[in-house]
Amino acid sequence: MNWHTVPAAHFSEHAAHAESWRRLHAGCGAPVLLSYEFVAPLVERMGAGGELLAWCERAGEVVAMALVAPAGRASWSTFQPPQAPLGLWLQRPDLQLAPLLAGLLRALPGFPLVFALTQMDPALAPRPDHGASLDTLDYIDTARVTLAGPFDAYWQARGKNLRANLKKQRARLARDGIAPRLEISRAPQDMARAVEDYGRLEQAGWKAGEGTAVHPSNAQGRYYRAMLELLAARGCASVFRYYFGDRLVAMDLCVEDADSIVVLKTSYDEGAADGLSPALLMREEASRFLFDGARLARIEFYGRVMDWHLRWTDEVRTMYHVNYYRWPGLRRLRALLASRPLSASAPVPSSAKTS
Repeated sequence: MNWHTVPAAHFSEHAAHAESWRRLHAGCGAPVLLSYEFVAPLVERMGAGGELLAWCERAGEVVAMALVAPAGRASWSTFQPPQAPLGLWLQRPDLQLAPLLAGLLRALPGFPLVFALTQMDPALAPRPDHGASLDTLDYIDTARVTLAGPFDAYWQARGKNLRANLKKQRARLARDGIAPRLEISRAPQDMARAVEDYGRLEQAGWKAGEGTAVHPSNAQGRYYRAMLELLAARGCASVFRYYFGDRLVAMDLCVEDADSIVVLKTSYDEGAADGLSPALLMREEASRFLFDGARLARIEFYGRVMDWHLRWTDEVRTMYHVNYYRWPGLRRLRALLASRPLSASAPVPSSAKTS
């Protein structure tokens, strides 16, 4: 097996690379978060310029592909912008991970000593055993909701406090003469407006003060518009808007594949939240819609588990990183130093440190 690398800009500029990624993505049953339509805009909008596209061939067939980036002194990792919930790595499922990583490490420039494969989902790729040159680290706990059976049975299994609280909020809205409603957009031509609306919600909230809010004219906004338009053209994107009367109070930006919907981004109108929970009210109605539709098998959140997730589901799993070292002695040295609480640990790519 032989690895090759080119600048990541080739990913969308050369049709052969795009087709290879699409073919491998389809062949290994990877989720929408690793589709070409999700990944290509990340490279174009969120890359720093030093990223590489890497691919591995066996007997003329592409069997693994990744987008990778420098990650500090003598180390590389999968390209991992905040907008990507998963490490940008594809491989045929019948191949062993360690030999692939060993070959990639040798093919990367600068004689790196370690490669970090970041943000892996054990539901998609079982966590590998530690080996002579390979170890793994916990990343975050994340949650999902399985869309099985009727919504009412699922809802009755939620905590009494959650159900009572949202019921009380709906009663208050009714007393005030406010009719809540859920609106769902899936058409490509609706995605630009969706990002504009979402940006207005975030720009009016706490994220604006931190400089992390989506705006149609910033890199995040341009990424989400491009990605959602591409996936909507395949029927794989959806935007949930929630209104109190005519006032937009909450939104979800979502992507879909054959059996799951991933909630990428959620925002709400903080000015409408006086004793109310617009995002949770939207989540209840959106969940009912998804249960009743019986089209998808699960809702994925792919973020760090929060208290509200645990009120919504008890399905939690731990995502992980993989570190692969050029020589087994490096892994042993890192493990030794890490076991000494007062000593500095060996350098590990920042993207592969436990969060």
